[in-house]
Amino acid sequence: MSPRTGTKTPPRAPARVVAPPPPLELDPKVVRRARTLARRLGEPVVEMTRSRTTVSVERATLRLAGLAGADHERVPWVNHLVDAVRDQVGLEHGVTTPVWDALRREEAPDLLTLAQKASAGAVNFRIPDRRRELTAARRAARAAVRPGLRCIDRQRATRERLITRLGDPPQRPWVYLIVATGDIHEDIPQAQSAARAGADVIAVIRSTGQSLLDYVPEGATREGFAGTYATQENFRLMREALDEVSKELGRYVRLTNYASGLCMPEIATLAGLERLDMMLNDSMYGILFRDINPVRTFVDQRFSRQIHARAGIIINTGEDNYLTTADAVEAAHTVTVSQLMNEYFGTEAGLADWQLGLGHAFEIDPDLPDSFRMELAHALLARQLFPDAPLKWMPPTKHMTGDVFRGHLLDGFFNLAGVMTGQSILLVGMMTEAVVTPWLSDRDLALQNVRYVLDAAGGLTEDFRPPPDGFIQTRARQVLSEAVDLLETITRDRGAKGSGSIPLLEAIGDGTFGLMKRPADRGKGLDGVVVRADDYDNPAITMLEEGSR
Repeated sequence: MSPRTGTKTPPRAPARVVAPPPPLELDPKVVRRARTLARRLGEPVVEMTRSRTTVSVERATLRLAGLAGADHERVPWVNHLVDAVRDQVGLEHGVTTPVWDALRREEAPDLLTLAQKASAGAVNFRIPDRRRELTAARRAARAAVRPGLRCIDRQRATRERLITRLGDPPQRPWVYLIVATGDIHEDIPQAQSAARAGADVIAVIRSTGQSLLDYVPEGATREGFAGTYATQENFRLMREALDEVSKELGRYVRLTNYASGLCMPEIATLAGLERLDMMLNDSMYGILFRDINPVRTFVDQRFSRQIHARAGIIINTGEDNYLTTADAVEAAHTVTVSQLMNEYFGTEAGLADWQLGLGHAFEIDPDLPDSFRMELAHALLARQLFPDAPLKWMPPTKHMTGDVFRGHLLDGFFNLAGVMTGQSILLVGMMTEAVVTPWLSDRDLALQNVRYVLDAAGGLTEDFRPPPDGFIQTRARQVLSEAVDLLETITRDRGAKGSGSIPLLEAIGDGTFGLMKRPADRGKGLDGVVVRADDYDNPAITMLEEGSR
């Protein structure tokens, strides 16, 4: 059994590209140096996360124990219960000890009733001071959380069985298409239609602003804005619909959503319980682009990635977003640094290489001379640095002007770059990007664009070989060298501030990434971070780390 994933057999890796990507002849010493520096930057952050918990981590643990539903105002019962425990005894010891102590003292007959009574102030919580009572409460909590993890294990096994029976898409890259109307019942037929038209991965983008909600909405929703709310019922409905169309098409269609924001651990948990296949889960996206507190984000991220590792979910990281605020040429090395950090944080939390859908994007100004050659260099650099990762290649957005003909051509160049450099997951670009929410006809045209390039140039990876020391190799080496320089600068300059400083957090606070300054003592959700007591207990974390079933 793997101590990281809790599985008895090695995880199933997605099919590799037909041919390996062209070599860039990178200096292996420079590559090793980059990973060494990323580890040095990441280790203090991980150590910090091990000494803290958050309200969302505690709520996710209760969800694993089966607590669901919401009151008449749609406030989830997990929120009520965690808030009540925090108000009375704090969360320093974890939520499960006082909760299962209360159940053992018959404050309520079951977890749901306890949460309902707690919301009315009718439960007295405590931290047992007798060793026998403390041990009994923790043993009961572990027994209650275990079925949730076993459900995640069963869902993973179901995915493996369906892939074996139905098969994976016949070619790489996987074609990834976004569907999100705001109404889950409208999303479903659109998603099925997209799968029939050739999409391999359906992403249901979240409603605008959900990442800033400190609760997960309940039930099926029909009122999202520029997206559809991520809820357990919406996950279930879409998974059921894609299973249906998978059987029709004879290939397994994957489902993606977003595990980010203030409820990252809870959404990751719900994704595991409902068998989602991919989740957007970046180490710094919420910090930089949603002003969520850095400490809250890193604590939540580690738990969510432990869940993803257990569930066999592929994460997608958000490096493409850096290039929407910073110049794609000047800031190319910050993308590489972020990819290295996401790799470290992901593998530390138990993710295998085949689960690291590291992100990068086609965002260089097309009016710049040699822009396509530079895009090839950046894409090849990512492919060679992370050969076993299912890289997610993002289409142009920043320089889409509203000229749909030019936009369609840019998307074609993007698709060609993806084929030439052996990318794994190709997000479908839309010619109406930045103009309107795409129509079904826009998606059809975009998928035709992808299919033409894949059919006409799908084997081009075998033939494309940048000349030694030519433009592409030189540019890739330059970006890698600048990434190493930045990692060394962060390690040296921020580390010089004293033993109590965490260099990566200092760099985030200084605006090193994406030109956003996000200090560690500010940002949304900071009040939801709790320093653990010496006897903190969380059975979910314990079982995830030891691989228990």
